Amino acid sequence: MAVVSKKIPAPDRVAVRTALLSVSDKTGVVELARALAEKGVRLLSTGGTYKALSDAGLAVTDVSEVTGFPEIMDGRVKTLHPSVHGGLLAIRDDAEHVEAMKAHGIGAIDLAVINLYPFEDVRAKGGDYPTTVENIDIGGPAMIRASAKNHAYVTIVTDPADYEALIAELADGTTSYAFRQRMAAKAYARTAAYDAAISNWFAEALDIAMPRHRVIGGALKEEMRYGENPHQKAGFYVTGENRPGVATATLLQGKQLSYNNINDTDAAFELVAEFLPENGPACAIIKHANPCGVATGKTLKDAYARALACDPVSAFGGIIALNSTLDGETAEEIVKLFTEVIIAPDADEKARAVIASKPNLRLLVTGGLPDPRAPGLSAKTVSGGLLVQSRDNGVVEDLELKVVTKRAPTEQELIDMKFAFKVAKHVKSNAVVYAKDGQTAGIGAGQMSRVDSARIAGLKAEEAAKAMGLAEPLTRGSAVASEAFLPFADGLLSAIAAGATAVIQPGGSMRDAEVIAAADEAGVAMVFTGMRHFRH
Repeated sequence: MAVVSKKIPAPDRVAVRTALLSVSDKTGVVELARALAEKGVRLLSTGGTYKALSDAGLAVTDVSEVTGFPEIMDGRVKTLHPSVHGGLLAIRDDAEHVEAMKAHGIGAIDLAVINLYPFEDVRAKGGDYPTTVENIDIGGPAMIRASAKNHAYVTIVTDPADYEALIAELADGTTSYAFRQRMAAKAYARTAAYDAAISNWFAEALDIAMPRHRVIGGALKEEMRYGENPHQKAGFYVTGENRPGVATATLLQGKQLSYNNINDTDAAFELVAEFLPENGPACAIIKHANPCGVATGKTLKDAYARALACDPVSAFGGIIALNSTLDGETAEEIVKLFTEVIIAPDADEKARAVIASKPNLRLLVTGGLPDPRAPGLSAKTVSGGLLVQSRDNGVVEDLELKVVTKRAPTEQELIDMKFAFKVAKHVKSNAVVYAKDGQTAGIGAGQMSRVDSARIAGLKAEEAAKAMGLAEPLTRGSAVASEAFLPFADGLLSAIAAGATAVIQPGGSMRDAEVIAAADEAGVAMVFTGMRHFRH
């Protein structure tokens, strides 16, 4: 049964006479406390915050003096007391509440400045189970929620980034109702994200794939100019996952990344990470979340040139991802073509100087590559719901490939097959990818018919050959990959017509026998992976 309020509307300006400061992140708290003290605000505090304020020479009262009860159980119990929560929750103009405060000696707390134990940081750093549990805050969220609920009279601040705004708000020693509302909304979002991180950690630790309730929380990294289109609003939220990529990268130069930039850059870097640096340099060029060229090479410059050769037209205005440190020579080649973003584990001084000549070109460094095999979650919204699944961390090297044709692939064809299948994993379905000698030859993406993807990839290869002045397209003598099974022989026949001599696909179609027979008739080698990589 809902509780119906009989209270009068909240006042606009509320004086701040007593403030409770209890923070894990001490950034700016001494300066804030000093500004409050200068306005005559009584300071209450706990534990490490109390020590920091006291050491700074500020007059501050330990909460244990207010509660009449010492901190116990290694600090687990210190603020969970009526003298604290009564001071936060009391409705100041309700006679019953005022009488209860007088009867029990409870003083009003007008401002609460609280942030939480660093659970997300401990989790990201791989803390062991007991350490992670110990960093689950209890008193902090309880005080935050209490203060936020009573925002008609109490100001709650949970983010050091808001200290400056709080000080400005307190110019006359009061806060406005609108400010308290905004801070309360932010506070509830903070505790929601905190609890989401905890619940998801438990699900992961206990190997619960699909818990009864799934909450995904994030912190706003930046508000964007607009979303996928100019009429859409957008923000970039980070979850705290410790995975090298666009969310954790450092922007060395260039203007703010757009919504589409971030989406495409993530796709590019996740793809190039499939190619381990110890196996040689690799480059992926992405446009609209699909690769238009991927290649390995003897040098990074060589890998870039070979990736560009697959589709130099589509590469214009694209995203370039590299699996190793960007060097000056490669940078000099990249800046010859209009590019939106470059992302790499690092960039040397010469490369940074070259990129600096293009002030609008974004350069991101990540400090490492994401692990393609690492577990994790991916999510997307649908009307009224959220689709959540485990990350596609299947890697072709881990699969047992099955030769299903009379002719087995040659050693080089097998290498090309694996390369093509790695790329196909990152191409929108339906996907068909031709590859030869560590280089994509043609890519067909996102078609409703797989045979159309095969044809488009072949046409792209022919156009690229003309643009590069080649005698024939790179699909001649290539391997072709399909990210899902070939449902009919027509897709295979289109690939053979384009010049493919080897095919890799998951298998599992009702017409596998028909497709295999067509491959045998053409003398083409085919292997089944047993794993598909749909990407929608």
